[in-house]
Amino acid sequence: MQIVVAGALISGTSVLLAQRRRPPELAGLWELPGGKVAPGESEPDALARELAEELGVDVIVHDRLGEDVAIGESVILRAYCVTQTGGTLHPHDHGALRWVDAAELSAVAWVPADRAWLPALRARLTAT
Repeated sequence: MQIVVAGALISGTSVLLAQRRRPPELAGLWELPGGKVAPGESEPDALARELAEELGVDVIVHDRLGEDVAIGESVILRAYCVTQTGGTLHPHDHGALRWVDAAELSAVAWVPADRAWLPALRARLTAT
């Protein structure tokens, strides 16, 4: 089973989204950035590494966001809230970055799997 972690980088009442470049069927859609957990790596360590590689930022990984999302029989997506502690945001691995608030979440062209986190994300953004 492959675990893929995603980070909800929240600043005030907005969350950072990243626009996919690949694969072709997901190019142009928006997601919470992250990536695969390597063998022997903890989920928080994997997420911190992925966000440093993809976005150029250092983060602290906090609590889980929403439920696990299964993709087929071999991949589990898991989201965490994160706080930026350093670095400068840059879309190293994405087409673009954008901040959205709770009111804008439903209007975003999401990667289908990430839509499962919208209720938890909306609740988190409106609680801050």
